[in-house]
Amino acid sequence: MAASVLAAILVYTAPVLGLEPGNISAKSAVLLDGDSGQVLWEKDADTPRLIASTTKIMTALLTVENAGLDEIVEIPPEATNIEGSSMYLQAGERLTVRDLLHGLMLSSGNDAAVALAIHVCGDVETFVDRMNRRAEEMGLDQIHFANPNGLDDEGNYASARSLGRLAAEAMQNERFREIVAEKYYQAGNRSLKNHNKLLWQYPGAVGVKTGFTKKAGRILVGSAEKNGRRLIAVTISAPSDWADQAALLDCGFSMYEETEVLLPGQNVGTLPVISGDRNEVPLLAAEGVTAFTLPGEAPELRLLTAPFVYAPVEAGTVLGTVQVYVAGKLVGQTAVYAGETVGAIPVTPGLWARFRENLAERSGP
Repeated sequence: MAASVLAAILVYTAPVLGLEPGNISAKSAVLLDGDSGQVLWEKDADTPRLIASTTKIMTALLTVENAGLDEIVEIPPEATNIEGSSMYLQAGERLTVRDLLHGLMLSSGNDAAVALAIHVCGDVETFVDRMNRRAEEMGLDQIHFANPNGLDDEGNYASARSLGRLAAEAMQNERFREIVAEKYYQAGNRSLKNHNKLLWQYPGAVGVKTGFTKKAGRILVGSAEKNGRRLIAVTISAPSDWADQAALLDCGFSMYEETEVLLPGQNVGTLPVISGDRNEVPLLAAEGVTAFTLPGEAPELRLLTAPFVYAPVEAGTVLGTVQVYVAGKLVGQTAVYAGETVGAIPVTPGLWARFRENLAERSGP
């Protein structure tokens, strides 16, 4: 899945969405499909810029990939009295990785970032090296990290495109998704509220991270889901970031069209039959399946059945399932049933030989 997410398959220009670059306040912006990585709209998407606390997307992703949520972290002195937004951690107190991740992504705790970095790698420098190696593994060549929290540093930057691709990758991780979608969290005696107003303001919003410094400006990586599809929107240095995000997401969702992928009773393949008066039985879809697709997307059908079935087979017998995938993501499924009756005949050595020959022809050389 990660490979499909990181592949920017198709680029649409601004007029396709009915948005002109001047209508978006951000200096840099990008909108992409969260499953395929397809870029739907962009504005100066390849210029590297300071990204403030959206850096924490990588910090959180590395943490959930390398630490258990219930692991206990004893806060080291190095993770206290960090400038900027904070959980106000105290040296020696004990919190779970889960608590710190919520403090990182909901409250944007710079101290939580340092505590997690030290917990995962032993020291901040090693963790930052891991952040950059992980970015290289994703093929992100317009992103670089100098710290785990996003405090201003000329070595801590990303383009809107790279930040969007990072967010799309992170949102494939179930634990990451659950954390960034939460509005509130109780971490011991700390009541945390998510800084991401999209979760309240935009229907279907599910993440991801806010960021701000005076030098970097307002930065927002947003995500929303509708009809089984997920969008990622990135706005960097955006005075009107909430409005920018709503406009991008609205226009993006308007591009998806409801596609009738399967009709009830549609033939979706055949299944070999052993000892039958026919060598195979047609498979028909029990119900119709629709999916929301972008222009040019081709849904993929995957049959889940046994390798063969023994005769007799009655018409209408359920023999498996057909799944519908779009951009590598399961979007629907239905049972498949025998489209006709296949009677049984006595098994003879010649019949077995014929069946093996039929299977060999199907499987190819």
